[in-house]
Amino acid sequence: MDRWEREGLRSANFGMRNQVENILDALTEQRAHRAEVQRELDTARCTATSADGLVEVTVDNSGVLIDVRFTADAARSTADQLGRSVTEAGRAAASRMREQTTQILAPVAAAVQAMPDLPDLVLGASSLREPVEAESRNENPDNYSQR
Repeated sequence: MDRWEREGLRSANFGMRNQVENILDALTEQRAHRAEVQRELDTARCTATSADGLVEVTVDNSGVLIDVRFTADAARSTADQLGRSVTEAGRAAASRMREQTTQILAPVAAAVQAMPDLPDLVLGASSLREPVEAESRNENPDNYSQR
């Protein structure tokens, strides 16, 4: 191997090290930000009222019903109507929660997508994105019924 080939390899090696260091720095920043995002998700709540105004429900970040309130007019309603009202308000609150969760997670998702993945740099390396993407799929509010 001549001097030019060695210099070329050193240069490529330096460039790859620089990219890996940038990825590791971004991951460290993501971990720090993740705790903040998790706290925000843990305290997130959404409330919705049925169209008839009889019921107000609140859901947590998993879309689980945590509070149900009935107005005085609910006492004059039928059980079937109340059931429909609770279902309607619950769905609306869960939908709002999905939107809120998407907004909370958007900066994290954007940061992950912006950085190169390790297999882009090192042949055969494990993906750094896959665990984050898998976690996002598990937190998908559309999977509430599976919990």
